[in-house]
Amino acid sequence: MRITTGRIPGADSRGKLIRGAILVVLGAAGMLLWNGGGPASARPERRFTGSPQLISYEQLPAEEGELCRWTPAGGEEMASLRLQTSTAGAAGGRTVTPAEAARRKPLRIIRDLHAAYSAVAVDLLHDEVVLADENRFNIMVYNRLDNTPPSAAMTEPKRVLGGLRTKIEFQCDLYVDPATGDIYASNNDTVQRLVVFSRQAKGDVPADRELVTPYGGFGIAVDEEHQELFLTVQHAGAVITFPKMAQGDDAPTRLLQGERTRLMDPHGIAIDTKNDRIFVANWGSVHRGDPSANESAPGRRPRKPNWPVGIWLEGREGIVPASGKFLPPAITVYSRTASGDTAPLRVMEGPQTQLNWPTGIALDPAHGELFVANDMGDSVLVFDANASGDVAPIRVLKGPRSMIKNPTDVYLDLTNNELWTANYGNHAATVHRRTASGDTPPLRVIRSAPLQQPSPGMGNPHAVAYDTKREEILVPS
Repeated sequence: MRITTGRIPGADSRGKLIRGAILVVLGAAGMLLWNGGGPASARPERRFTGSPQLISYEQLPAEEGELCRWTPAGGEEMASLRLQTSTAGAAGGRTVTPAEAARRKPLRIIRDLHAAYSAVAVDLLHDEVVLADENRFNIMVYNRLDNTPPSAAMTEPKRVLGGLRTKIEFQCDLYVDPATGDIYASNNDTVQRLVVFSRQAKGDVPADRELVTPYGGFGIAVDEEHQELFLTVQHAGAVITFPKMAQGDDAPTRLLQGERTRLMDPHGIAIDTKNDRIFVANWGSVHRGDPSANESAPGRRPRKPNWPVGIWLEGREGIVPASGKFLPPAITVYSRTASGDTAPLRVMEGPQTQLNWPTGIALDPAHGELFVANDMGDSVLVFDANASGDVAPIRVLKGPRSMIKNPTDVYLDLTNNELWTANYGNHAATVHRRTASGDTPPLRVIRSAPLQQPSPGMGNPHAVAYDTKREEILVPS
């Protein structure tokens, strides 16, 4: 979970909410607070009941150091609070009606008015680039050779898809059909749908095709030769496979999930059609799903074939309490047809890899290289695609001149020998040579905001706190 701060007044703050990360934090906290410190073998296994369960508890240590003690408000204090509530913003001390309260305007607003690029794909047939804007829930299409001058505020897109009818929300990955230009977009959070639009679609229009997906769908990869669509499921730790043209309530044809798979908060996915392999980027958080949850939760329809456990169509449920834990981020490699609880063929993991929230990935089969958008490392890492273990990247693209900032997706244009990066942290999509490394400036940049415009990065904030000592607002997002 990312916690960011902003200075008052008018400060900006950043962080994308991934609800599954919060869930895992709660699971990890459960291990500390509920397990009582005893060995796992001594604790009874708990089954999903649909209701909270007390497993165990332990006494907290004695309080030490500075402490702000809570003093309940007495009668006078409560009366004063009620008076402030009833008269706030009103003249003459009269009671404020709900309608009047609803019309109150905030003193300040912290928000991002510009597109924040979360995913990128290139339509080589039509010489266009497609970018997902996860901040304002849009899909934007530009000319591939567009280049925003430093003096310009932004580059105007050719077409924009967005609005309630599109069902585009928190879209994390894109795929462009190389033959038709159709745009595939995965929704990670509020809308459990993968949506497909024709190339000409624009505005607030319904998708040409929709596919029901589990909550937390993230990375998309399509195998055109076998006409299969792969989707990572972040919160369930799974990879599911559909026929490419699946739609509606169609069930997946394969499910890869289980402790042996080492799928840990999976994000990006790439297919190696030459060697029949799939690569998956994992952030490292994991929990166990309860297979009996479907049968025990009231009002839930039975799980579809090859549907991940520990997750529902309607939300996150069926998770074993206190099963959450954090592991190092990793790239895991499987056979293309792997299913069930199958161990990876290879794993790249360890401090030398520099992996830190590896998100979007892309494979260069001709040169045997794997490109990784390393979100919290502000870098693009390039590995030997055959590497295994704690290996260092063969190239790193990173630095202020490179304009790589919180990259969440990469795309390899092998026709033009170019690397595209969607940078969530600076309103920019950058284009480098495929072989670029170090602090190399981009060949071209597409920006949605003025140069150096701060990026708050708040996408789906769920709480807020105020640090009185530093006069900062903290937003988990």
